[in-house]
Amino acid sequence: MKKTTIGLLATLLFVALVYPPTIVEVVKLRTFDYFVNTEEPTGNIVLLNLTEDDIHNEGGWPFPRERLAQIHIDLLNAGAASVSWVAVFSEPDRFGGDAAFAEALSYYPSVIAMFETDGWKAIPNTEGTVILGDDIGGIAATGVTQNIKILRDSALQGIVSAPVDVDSLVRRMPLLMRSPEGWMASFGTQLLKAVTGTNTYVIKTNQYGIQEVRVKQMNAIPTDRFGRVWVNWVKTNSTSLDKMDVEGKVVIVGTTAKGILPQVATPAGLLYPHEIQAALAETIIHASNKRMPTIPNEAQLYEILNFVVGVLLVFLAINYLGIYAGLTLAVATITAMGALGLALIHRGFLIDVTWTMISQFVVASAAFYLSYKEQYKLRQQIKKQFEHYLDPRQVKRLQENPELLKLGGEKRYCTFLFTDVRGFTALSERVTPEEVTYIMNRALTAQQSAVAQYDGMVDKYIGDAMMAIFGAPLDLENHEDLAIACAKQIQVNMATLNVEFEAKGLPPIQIGIGINSGYAIIGNMGSEKRFDYTAIGDAVNIAARLESGTKAAGVDVLIGISTKQRASSSLEELPPIEAKGKAAKLLVYTIES
Repeated sequence: MKKTTIGLLATLLFVALVYPPTIVEVVKLRTFDYFVNTEEPTGNIVLLNLTEDDIHNEGGWPFPRERLAQIHIDLLNAGAASVSWVAVFSEPDRFGGDAAFAEALSYYPSVIAMFETDGWKAIPNTEGTVILGDDIGGIAATGVTQNIKILRDSALQGIVSAPVDVDSLVRRMPLLMRSPEGWMASFGTQLLKAVTGTNTYVIKTNQYGIQEVRVKQMNAIPTDRFGRVWVNWVKTNSTSLDKMDVEGKVVIVGTTAKGILPQVATPAGLLYPHEIQAALAETIIHASNKRMPTIPNEAQLYEILNFVVGVLLVFLAINYLGIYAGLTLAVATITAMGALGLALIHRGFLIDVTWTMISQFVVASAAFYLSYKEQYKLRQQIKKQFEHYLDPRQVKRLQENPELLKLGGEKRYCTFLFTDVRGFTALSERVTPEEVTYIMNRALTAQQSAVAQYDGMVDKYIGDAMMAIFGAPLDLENHEDLAIACAKQIQVNMATLNVEFEAKGLPPIQIGIGINSGYAIIGNMGSEKRFDYTAIGDAVNIAARLESGTKAAGVDVLIGISTKQRASSSLEELPPIEAKGKAAKLLVYTIES
C-alpha cells in the first residue's frame, strides 16, 4: 500500500513535469529569475529619456519631425556613435518635417521601431538574411505597423516585440520574427547591425529550430529554437536632452512620459520599451563574448532524467535505509540537486531542478510519514504482543528492530521449555472456579517471572500449560543453560508459592517441565491481518513430549539430549523414555539434586 501510494504520487508529479501546469512553469521561471547572474552595463549604450518635462517644454507629443532631426544631429555632434529611436512614425509629419528627419537618420546607420499590431501592412524582408540549415523555427509576428517610406529608406527598421511568459512577465526576447514575406530582425539585432556597419545576419538552424544568430563581425549568439535570448536585465546608463553625455556611445532614444508608451512588466520591474530594447542589446553584446543563459533544446530531457534519478534516490533512501538514516540521505540528495541546478544556471544552462526538488521533498515527506506510521503501528503491535511475555528491554530492542518479526519467520536454533500443572483436572474439582483462576494466575505469573529473569520469551499459555523460547526473537548465548536455570527458578518460585497456597487453605500444585533444543521455524505465523509469534518444528514437539513424560519418569524436569550436549550445567542421565510419534526412545536427563 505504501509503495503504491508513493508510486502514484511520484507519477502525478512526473506528469506535472512533462505537461507542466501554469504553477509549475511559474516556479521554474521565477527560479531562473532569482539565480541568473546580472551583468554590468557594457558601457557601449546610453539611453536618452524624453521625460514629461521635456514634452511639456517642447509643446507636447509627438515632437515635430524637424525637432527630432535637430535632436538627432545634436546627439551626433555630441559624439554619439549611432542614434536610434524606439518610436514608430507611421504617418507623415503634419508640419512637413519628414525629409529633414530622414536626412538626419541617413548620416549614420540608425534604427527606428516597428510595433506589433493585429493586422499586416507591407513589410520588406530584412536585408541580408542568410539561413544555414532548414528554414524552421522562430515566432510569427501577429502584424506590424511600419514607418513611412521616406524614413524606412533612410534607416533600418527593427520590430519591438516583448512576448510575455505564463506569468505575464517579459524575460525572453526574439532576435528575429517571421512575417508572411520573410524574416524581420528585432530592434536590438538591427541596432548591432547598424553599429557594426553590416547588412547581413545569419540564422543557423538544427533539427529543433533556430540554434544561433550571428551578426557579421560579432560572435554567434546562442538562442532557443524560437530564436529567443534570455534577457539579462542590465540597468543601462541614461542621459538627458540638456546633458547629452553620449561621447562614443550608441544612443537609444525613448520616452518615459506617462500615457505615451505603456510600461512592461519584467523580472526587474516595470520598464519602458526603449529600456527593454537596451537590455536586449546589452544582452546580445555580452552573449557574443561569453556564454549567456539559455534554455537548451534538450532541457526537458535533462529535467526528466534529474527527476527520475532524484526522486528514485529519495524513495530508496527512506524505504531501505531506515527512517532517520534515509531522511538524512534524502536531505543530502535534495541539497545536491539544488547545487547541481545552481551550477548549471551559473554556467548558462537554464535547466530547472526546482520542480524535481519540490517533488523530492513531497515524496520524501510522504514516504517518511507512511514509513513512520507503519513502524509506529508495528511498534505498538510488538508492544501489545510481547510486553507480557518479554523483559521490557527485550521489547524495546524488538521495537527498534522490527525486521526481526517479519511474517513467515526463519529457521533458528533455540531452546524450548514447556510447563504443565499436574493433576489440573482433579484440582479443578476440589476448589471453586474463582480459586482455580487465582491459583493458575499466580502459578503462571511465577513461571513467567522466571522466564523473563533468564531472558526467555513466553510464547503462549495453553490452559494450565506454558511454552517459552530461549534464543528468539533475540539472539542469546548459552540459551541451553539459561533454559535450565529458568527451570530451577520455576521450581524455587513454585515452592514459595505453594507455601502461600497452604496458608490460604489452597492445595499445592506441582509443575512438570520439558526442555529441548534444536532447529525450528520461528516468526510470525498466520495471515497478513492476524498472526502470532511462535515456533514450529520437531524440536518444539519433543520439548512438549518431554514435559508429558515427567510424571512417568518420576521427576519434575526432563531435558533432551540436544540440550545436554551444549549445556555446561551438570545433569543426571535417566533411562530413555518413549514418546508419542517417535519410533526410538528418547535419551533424557534431569537436573541433579
